[in-house]
Amino acid sequence: MMARIAAAIVALTALTGLIIQFRVTHGQTGSVSATLWILVRFFTILTNMVVALTLMALAAGQRVTPRWTGGIILAILLVGIVAATLLRGLLHLDGTALLADTLLHKATPLLTLCWWLGFAHKGRLRRSDPWIWTLFPALYLPYALLRGVMEGIYAYPFINVAKLGIGQVLANALMIAIAFVIAGHALVWIDRQLSARPSRLRPTR
Repeated sequence: MMARIAAAIVALTALTGLIIQFRVTHGQTGSVSATLWILVRFFTILTNMVVALTLMALAAGQRVTPRWTGGIILAILLVGIVAATLLRGLLHLDGTALLADTLLHKATPLLTLCWWLGFAHKGRLRRSDPWIWTLFPALYLPYALLRGVMEGIYAYPFINVAKLGIGQVLANALMIAIAFVIAGHALVWIDRQLSARPSRLRPTR
């Protein structure tokens, strides 16, 4: 029961951040369709959506594989780390915009990690999983670049081909990918170290 309550709290945090960000962006565009199109440009939004849906499923008692939960943990941690390092200080937000940013980039990553550490099954991740997890950011990159080229607006400054050139953008992407894989292997190692602890969730195979 505690695991499901914790999952619900994480899902609600991510969902609240998404709703607030939608309202902020809608206030700028005045169009629902335009707002949605803008929001799905960002890895942050897409990842928070996946986190919200996954944790809502867990809160409802649905089964989710350890590989999937591990993948979303790594993806949402990437969101938080990139925001704290590569994006820090680029925008000066206040009010509801700052609240949305805090929920999406800080609260949700931290709470998702806490949920995984406290309640997810341990000892079921494999050494090959980090390579599978890279598919999400790897598929996002060409999508983000294509939208940037077509619209002239890039989701993140470190993938801005117009300013940096394709070579630098690919180098940036490679460095992030390497860090992502290393973090993935670290997550697998932590998973194995914690595998002796009794799990509080049902088997998710």
